[in-house]
Amino acid sequence: MSRFAILLSAAFLIVNSHQVLAAPENYTLDPAHTYLHFGVSHLGFSTMHGRFDQSSGHFSIDSAAKTASVKVIIEAASINTGLEKRDDHLRSPDFMNAVEFPVVTYHSTAVTFKGVNPSVIEGNLTLLGVTKPVTLTITAFKCGANPMNKRAMCGMDAVGSMKRSDFGMTYALPGVGDELKLTIGAEGYKD
Repeated sequence: MSRFAILLSAAFLIVNSHQVLAAPENYTLDPAHTYLHFGVSHLGFSTMHGRFDQSSGHFSIDSAAKTASVKVIIEAASINTGLEKRDDHLRSPDFMNAVEFPVVTYHSTAVTFKGVNPSVIEGNLTLLGVTKPVTLTITAFKCGANPMNKRAMCGMDAVGSMKRSDFGMTYALPGVGDELKLTIGAEGYKD
């Protein structure tokens, strides 16, 4: 074997050993900088907006291997539209049924990359004990050092939609719209 072939083989082994040794980086969502918003038609006149104030979760990403996963847990009772009476109704069995189903979960099943960044998350949303697929499109993604505390973090913005009737939430249809538009802003610190 020629000297060039030996060097080429050694370089190939070194590169591949680094790829095998590379591992996903794990992040924990920062609840102070994670915003889960929704919008729904109100009687066809306007869009009523709300959010969930309490969530937790984690994600992992390996940009070189183009793999990622996400798990989010949302406290159903933390729904907040800015009006206490409406929020109490949204927590009731008519909508979130937050006593019987205190958490909403989202688990990714596949993540598509565009270049080195994730671009689409496919996953399963469990709401009211029903699990259905929901796809999120990532509109912005960035990893780096937080300029305030210098800790490694990643952040993203994502959008998607779902039909609440798919989960058995049919109260006030069609006056209160079926389609919920989702807007998510999330940041996580590296573990």
